[in-house]
Amino acid sequence: MNALGERIAALIAAQGPISVAQFMTLALHDAQGGYYATRDPFGRGGDFITAPEISQMFGEMLGLWCGQAWVDQGCPKNTRLVELGPGRGTLMADALRALKRVPGFLDEVELVLVEASPTLRDIQRERLKDSGARIRWSAHFEVQESPLLLLANEFFDALPVRQYVKTARGWCERMVVVKDGELDFALAPQITPAAAIPASRAGAPDGGVYETAPAAISLMEEISRTIASHGGAALLIDYGYADAGFGETLQAVRDHRFAPVLADPGASDLSAHVDFTALGEAARHGGAQIFGPRPQGEFLDGLGIGVRARRLIQSHPPEAESLTKAVARLTAPDQMGNLFRAMAVLPPSAPPPPGF
Repeated sequence: MNALGERIAALIAAQGPISVAQFMTLALHDAQGGYYATRDPFGRGGDFITAPEISQMFGEMLGLWCGQAWVDQGCPKNTRLVELGPGRGTLMADALRALKRVPGFLDEVELVLVEASPTLRDIQRERLKDSGARIRWSAHFEVQESPLLLLANEFFDALPVRQYVKTARGWCERMVVVKDGELDFALAPQITPAAAIPASRAGAPDGGVYETAPAAISLMEEISRTIASHGGAALLIDYGYADAGFGETLQAVRDHRFAPVLADPGASDLSAHVDFTALGEAARHGGAQIFGPRPQGEFLDGLGIGVRARRLIQSHPPEAESLTKAVARLTAPDQMGNLFRAMAVLPPSAPPPPGF
């Protein structure tokens, strides 16, 4: 057991079993040993590769999507462009390069990067130092009375989830305990109140798992209330599902391979598939309307990523093969095209945004 694991074990010994959500929070964000707090996990040298690292076209498409939403709503002043979990700043660097083509955008819009990791903040600062944008950083999403443009690519999947398992005696929350000197899973002895489990899960078989992400739902409501009241748009892209099932999706990834979830906390990325149905309900509860979720491949095709690729190939013929492969990786159904989905949140009266 590593140092963070030992501290988690000591916490459990002192206060009792902890929820899966609390374990995820410690494993990902502990200041001394948390995964995101202590390393740069992105790219080929990290544990996984995200869409912005595959091709500049991804960030360009998303940047122009925000620019179009801003223009469609009358180019409002005091608008914030917020990115949740900006990684290495790659997506935003590409987005801002494209947004220079939108007259007045960079003059009127403040860029806010929501990033808790000091390591990643330093990387983002270096990457964006010549972007020409007014940039500030925040450790969390801030509710303000101003128009909001928001991007969240592979952000909601890393928010902590709670897990409940159907048993013969009812639903019991899955907890993290210490067993034989190692971290392990166990079920809480008490039955979870029926009101905490959606009616849609009533037919779950014994052993079925209900996963929920309270932090994600709360955040989505805050974002949606801002957009519904003050204008703007949010675009979420993540891997997930639109039809709830009864299986667990929590996973750990290390060195581009799956790893045991509880082994060596802080050494692996933890994530869970995003429940787009739950996020959509939260957005509507916040007063906004949603579009999607739509498969990432269809969404990017609708934005014209194929046209952009052909223009880049004309300008850089030696890169034709790599550009073609990048488009395929982002849009092909057997690669990222179907696994990842895009969902947009807009004010109630807004027309369908590009790509939907």
